[in-house]
Amino acid sequence: MEWKTDWGLRGRMAFTMFLLFALYVVFVGALTLYFQDFLFPLIMLGGFSIAQYFFSDKLALRSMGAKKVTAEEYPDLHRRMDRLSQQADLPKPTVAVADTQVPNAFATGRNRKNATVAVTTGLLRSLDEDELDAVLAHELAHVKNRDVMVMTIASFLSTIAFFIVRWGWLFSGDNRQGAPVIVAILVSILVWIVSFLLIRALSRYREYSADRGAALITGKPGALASALMTIDGRMDRVPKEDLREEAEMNAFFIIPIKSGFVGKLASTHPPTESRIERLRDLEREMETA
Repeated sequence: MEWKTDWGLRGRMAFTMFLLFALYVVFVGALTLYFQDFLFPLIMLGGFSIAQYFFSDKLALRSMGAKKVTAEEYPDLHRRMDRLSQQADLPKPTVAVADTQVPNAFATGRNRKNATVAVTTGLLRSLDEDELDAVLAHELAHVKNRDVMVMTIASFLSTIAFFIVRWGWLFSGDNRQGAPVIVAILVSILVWIVSFLLIRALSRYREYSADRGAALITGKPGALASALMTIDGRMDRVPKEDLREEAEMNAFFIIPIKSGFVGKLASTHPPTESRIERLRDLEREMETA
């Protein structure tokens, strides 16, 4: 089966970015209540946005404790990435490894030429050859779909809004400034909630798209289904301390770190069972094609 552009994903990314841009306008307006000046919050947000765009990959790798590895250090991993990148018609991304028991993988980077695919040592120990290829192909599909960049930009606004909600009281100053600051915090809460839900809705759809892309790259939907079951099962064996440390990368992982109190609406991923069912359907479709 040939790779086809997922216009559903493209449309969702465009719509999400449009809504987030509107939220940016509201957010800047709220920040002016802090500073009584439109220029300062605009410069601040612009500076943070530029930094997020150019350094998001480094920040993501650092937060996971992942390090770039050479072909001499991980020859098999690099050989797989060489082959799968050719099959996906992509430049080979930088390869990184995080030394953690959490069996997972993620992609980061601002575009196809500056992408990084990271895996954990827990993942490398958990999967067989076909399953590992399928997971790597899933991350390459994210790069090919360009949804990594969109998710990175989208998550920035939510992060800043949450920071204002948490620490906005520090800007309250004297009593005359108290009311505007309270209004700004309330607007920030609204911005954070809306951006939070938009990001998660987009994140759930993009996982389906990347699953399909991985199946097209490898030609083995069943291998990814098996990998998802393996990772999902192994996640329960990882110490809770490790899971809490890695939870901030949930939106980018191939399998999210579960939290018992997090409802379906707040989930960054669709249910594993639903993803596996779709992969099984795709496997039957490919067999009869």
